[in-house]
Amino acid sequence: MKTREVTIINQGLEDEMEVWGYQPCLWKLILVGVGTVCSGGLLLLLLYWLPEWGVKGTCTSTSPRDAHTLLLRTTIHYFTHHNTRYFWNEAIQNFEFYKAMFFGENEIAVRVPSLFKLLVKEVLNPFYIFQLFSVILWSTEEYYYYATAIVIMSVISIATSLYTIKKQYVMLHDMVAAHSVLRVSVCRDNIEQAMSTELVPGDVIVIPNNGMIMPCDAVLVQGTCIVNESMLTGESVPVTKTSLPSSGEEAARSYDIEEHKRHTLFCGTQVIQTRFYAGELVKAVVVRTGFSTEKGQLVRSILHPKPTDFKLYRDAYLFLLCLVGVAGIGFIYTIVLSIMNKVPAKTIIVESLDIITITVPPALPAAMTAGIVYAQRRLKRVGIFCISPQRINMCGQLNLVCFDKTGTLTEDGLDLWGVQRAEDGSFSPPESNAAKESMVNSAFVVCMASCHSLTKIDGELSGDPLDLKMFSATGWILEEPTEEETALHNPIMPTVVRPPKHAFPEANQNNPLTEDMSCEIGIVRQFPFSSALQRMSVVVRRLGQKHMDAYLKGAPEMVASLCKQHTVPQSFTETLETYTKQGFRVIALAHRQLEAKFSWHKVQSLSRDLIETNMEFLGLIIMQNKIKEETAGVLCQLRQANIRTLMVTGDNMLTAISVARDCGMVRSHEKVIIVDAVPPKDLQPASITWRYTENPSQTVNQVRVKLYDEQDAQQEQSYHFAMCGRSFAVITEHFPQLVQKLALRATVLARMAPDQKTQLVEVLQGIDYIVGMCGDGANDCGALKRAHSGISLSELEASVASPFTSSTPTISCVPNLIREGRAALITSFCVFKFMALYSIIQYLSVTLLYSILSNLGDFQFLFIDIAIILIIAFTMSLNPAWKELVLRRPPSSLISGPLLFSVLTQILTCLTFQVLAFLLVQQQSWYETWTPQSDACNVSSPSDSLNVTSPPDPKNIQNYENTTLFYVSSFQYLVVAIVFSKGKPFRQPSYKNYPFLLSCIGLYTFILVIMLYPVPAIDSFLEIVCVPHDWRTTLVIIVVANAAVSFALEVAIGHWGPSCLSWLFCRRNKRPKMRYMHLALELKDDADWPPRPSTVAKRVVSSNDFCQFFPTGLFSK
Repeated sequence: MKTREVTIINQGLEDEMEVWGYQPCLWKLILVGVGTVCSGGLLLLLLYWLPEWGVKGTCTSTSPRDAHTLLLRTTIHYFTHHNTRYFWNEAIQNFEFYKAMFFGENEIAVRVPSLFKLLVKEVLNPFYIFQLFSVILWSTEEYYYYATAIVIMSVISIATSLYTIKKQYVMLHDMVAAHSVLRVSVCRDNIEQAMSTELVPGDVIVIPNNGMIMPCDAVLVQGTCIVNESMLTGESVPVTKTSLPSSGEEAARSYDIEEHKRHTLFCGTQVIQTRFYAGELVKAVVVRTGFSTEKGQLVRSILHPKPTDFKLYRDAYLFLLCLVGVAGIGFIYTIVLSIMNKVPAKTIIVESLDIITITVPPALPAAMTAGIVYAQRRLKRVGIFCISPQRINMCGQLNLVCFDKTGTLTEDGLDLWGVQRAEDGSFSPPESNAAKESMVNSAFVVCMASCHSLTKIDGELSGDPLDLKMFSATGWILEEPTEEETALHNPIMPTVVRPPKHAFPEANQNNPLTEDMSCEIGIVRQFPFSSALQRMSVVVRRLGQKHMDAYLKGAPEMVASLCKQHTVPQSFTETLETYTKQGFRVIALAHRQLEAKFSWHKVQSLSRDLIETNMEFLGLIIMQNKIKEETAGVLCQLRQANIRTLMVTGDNMLTAISVARDCGMVRSHEKVIIVDAVPPKDLQPASITWRYTENPSQTVNQVRVKLYDEQDAQQEQSYHFAMCGRSFAVITEHFPQLVQKLALRATVLARMAPDQKTQLVEVLQGIDYIVGMCGDGANDCGALKRAHSGISLSELEASVASPFTSSTPTISCVPNLIREGRAALITSFCVFKFMALYSIIQYLSVTLLYSILSNLGDFQFLFIDIAIILIIAFTMSLNPAWKELVLRRPPSSLISGPLLFSVLTQILTCLTFQVLAFLLVQQQSWYETWTPQSDACNVSSPSDSLNVTSPPDPKNIQNYENTTLFYVSSFQYLVVAIVFSKGKPFRQPSYKNYPFLLSCIGLYTFILVIMLYPVPAIDSFLEIVCVPHDWRTTLVIIVVANAAVSFALEVAIGHWGPSCLSWLFCRRNKRPKMRYMHLALELKDDADWPPRPSTVAKRVVSSNDFCQFFPTGLFSK
């Protein structure tokens, strides 16, 4: 047998695909054509729903190179998948993302599909096709009323869905349209105007003085730009972009979009201002266009999100298949019974098909959607907006939430707590006021005033919040040159900072020596902050002086490594640790006087490595990032609800650990193990060091955590792992077998890059956690999209991809979202169970009546389907969420023991009481085959006279069995609705759901009244026959007994069902299904886990590339 050839594209990347090649096959096409004609088009519809079957059913397999059709149904030369074009590469014999010859138009084209196209796609949904089949069938039976009701519901549902989908497409289209097409100046032979759609990588574009919205990704090669990147990062803080270095070690390196981010202008970002030399232009080279750009990739991920695979929806289809199986049994039973009773062929076809529409309820999709719509409305009332309603149910299953730190757990801004200067190799006492007169002319304050990336926009200072706080603490003034001033000078006019005049004592102001020594500082060159380098620096010149100075600020460890060692205080490490353990953010400053030989022009071409060396350590700035008031309370709620919490931040490790302790994420008695991984270097293999932040000599080998019981796991946990982004990357690459073990206990992840946050979410999902992500939109977009439930605290455009957005910028929205998710999930279960029981109860009634060649009447069906089912199904979804999070989580699967047991016991109960009533009525002394002349009531009434003159009923609707089953089944619908409408602990009790309560009371009263005190007009309308009062009383007893048994069974199953099923199927010692619980069980018995303090594990690669670990330096301090 020929093996199909598979090709893998984007191997190891997010968009990895397997592609098989196919060629059309004539005989298969003919067979499919014949099958389509014979099935009335149903085969074609099936192949539309299952496109893979469509390809395999019409083609034969071949190699991708020779294929005319792929499983993606495109041509062999190229195909487009998720707006990315792939071409066949003859050299590597594979498809690849082609960017060497054909770039296509530089346009992020979000095509808004026509309403007709959306309508066809929506209408061809299997549920709507089934509804169409049901409506046609009911129309042939003249059952127009319910058919009309279903048509109206379907039209409303389709119209709502089309409106929502169209609106989202239009919103996305409008979001990218602002920079899709515009005129740009391109340097070719001369500077010429061109449309942005014509740009290709390599083009040199001119950035205008008044700025622009970037139509592509481009790297600055000349000049400086101030850019607002809120579209991509979520932070509306202006960022300074400088041109690529033209000399030095950095200039020799190849361009890398990640490494040279600070020189790159990204598509969709707004250039606010440009700075340039007089007579020269600000130029940038186009590096990426269209959907290849950073903005294009964001739009692509929104257009084609990762499919959400939720067990509830998979199980719902399996459950429906079971109902289809039951319908199949009824279908065969009806045909056999009808043939035996010589029923006409038309009646056999109609009644056998009718049993299918009874068993699989066409109103199920609308009823299931109602609970989600109500939950979405309640979320909107508390300020949480949702663009992906189906994810609300997922929120009910969250068992882990990742939080960003800055702006999420802590306040967005930083406050200056104080400064600590270093003099003569030792620290001075901390000072709270940096603007006092004695410090105004010190190198420390000059560094605070000049080493930043602030700029003035419309007369107001803008920039990084930390820079703003630091600069405002000095009290200095920033002045920028005007365009006229810049034009008068050959070199660029510098930004000037100076102290206010009142900063100097009057005596000094009158001193001629002071007047000569100006405090005006001109910023000559700026090296922007780099997260990779963890620092920024500036070159400045004091007015009137010939030499220049360099000032540096950044991460304390990094700054200290660039300083002369004798200038760094010996107590540096201890002092830094003292502050970081208290949760302060610490920044170090340094200074260096440059040699007089460095001219203005020479400084412009120097690499930062030559300037940022041999610095003199100036001291520390201590910033305080306060925890939000709500944070500790919310995290406590989540912990009590057995929901694990993680901190994923770009901040310092020790600061993050301190914040985790302060907000209760790590409790006081719990240890934190810092995992420090180092990549291979100089023939040394990659290694991991384990450090304990508390009691380093104590091991946790003796700690035995009860990991098999998920409810007790977090209470027993006594250690947490903390690691930085660098360690995470090293472990992922060199120690992959440790990744999941660490993820099981990792609580603090610091210095994490945006893509690493996304990787972490994927790792956690890989061990079966249902992951939530909460961030402020800054660098969290990828993780927000990838998580099962992402909630953004920012309403900026960067959060357009997040399923949920909170208008309240605190994490208090997380418990609200989970509570509503749990309520929506339980509602989905309740409605699904109720609709399934409704189908089965009606199926039982019809099947019993078919045995006497009878059926329910049209108006009986109408009363049941509309007056009972639709009203109950839509009102039982209105229960609000329970007011607090509880330890238990709702079940995630419809195919679970207790839930199936509950449904089966209710089915058996309903079957028992229907059969009992059906058989009992036939045993009554007054029972006879009903005719219009029958007089079982023994009373003279208008209905009797009506019966005497009524013509015979050809459908045999009016009979004693029909009346009996109609009364009993009507009560059964209401009983199962109340039994299944669960309240505490996930929803408010049903008696607080007033529409549902009033509906049930009203329907109970109405049915009870017409049963005990018949109204001739209603009896005639519903085709009910008169029965003796004694039998009516008996029916009341049967109904009450049915209700009592149903309630008793549901309560018993709720209390003892799970334990009884575990005992019955010997599942007490069964290993857990979830991978994280399974992994926890393994680690519980591992005496060497967690590793001991200061143990170093090295990765040794042998000849067979087998990785093993060995400890060195045990308990060394």
